[in-house]
Amino acid sequence: MATLRELLADGRVHVADGAMGTMLYGRGVFVNVCYDELNLKQPDLVREIHREYVRAGAEIIETNTFGANPVKLAAYGLAADTERINTAAAGLAREASGGRASVVGAIGPLGIRIEPFGEMSVAEARDAFARQVRGLLAGGVDGFILETFSDVAELGAAVSAVRSLSDLPVIAQMTVGTDGKTHYGTDPAVFGPELAAMGVDVVGVNCSVGPHGVLEAVEKLARVVSLPISAQPNAGLPREVDDRKMYMASPEYMADYARRIVEAGARFVG
Repeated sequence: MATLRELLADGRVHVADGAMGTMLYGRGVFVNVCYDELNLKQPDLVREIHREYVRAGAEIIETNTFGANPVKLAAYGLAADTERINTAAAGLAREASGGRASVVGAIGPLGIRIEPFGEMSVAEARDAFARQVRGLLAGGVDGFILETFSDVAELGAAVSAVRSLSDLPVIAQMTVGTDGKTHYGTDPAVFGPELAAMGVDVVGVNCSVGPHGVLEAVEKLARVVSLPISAQPNAGLPREVDDRKMYMASPEYMADYARRIVEAGARFVG
């Protein structure tokens, strides 16, 4: 299997995996459970989901660590286990990859606002992210994916934490709303160059309001950045159907948009 650096350099389009939380929920894990702790409590379940993505053709798989930072883990009394959870998660993904996929350490937002919008300083945020990075490195990741960020400054703190400990590749992804901008009002045409200036290897968009919104963001990014672009949309927004929330986007709909997203300039799609 090619390394993540080789995938970045070959100029081709590559497929990443999909959601972990949605899959865990589909296997009967309640939403009030700490999904990151499942790396310790139900490792077989997490490993099997990784394997399913590899069997489906994913060339890049993410660790089950989106919320495995000490700030979010503190809500479950697990802050002290930050490094252990991340190390275990990376090991599970590495085992599941079977040498057929690159493993990237998934890092999401802290879940609180940082300065100037909140009380946590950028330095404190960087220290929190660094604990997660250390655990992921100990588990043997090939790189990092920083995803679903709304605040460029917070993503910058995460990048700084990674770069203080590793020179492995970094995929940096923001998320946008129905207006095509981040929650803080930043347009892809603005945050694209800002992320590139941080020294990341890939700039992209994930989650968001579905494939159409991500496509529009990719089109904007392609005009302002020369780095590889990534795109990982969710399956649209849920609709109320007889009091149920249901995602209406079919696999065919997602596949059609994936092709359009690639044509717009994305090289890494999931």
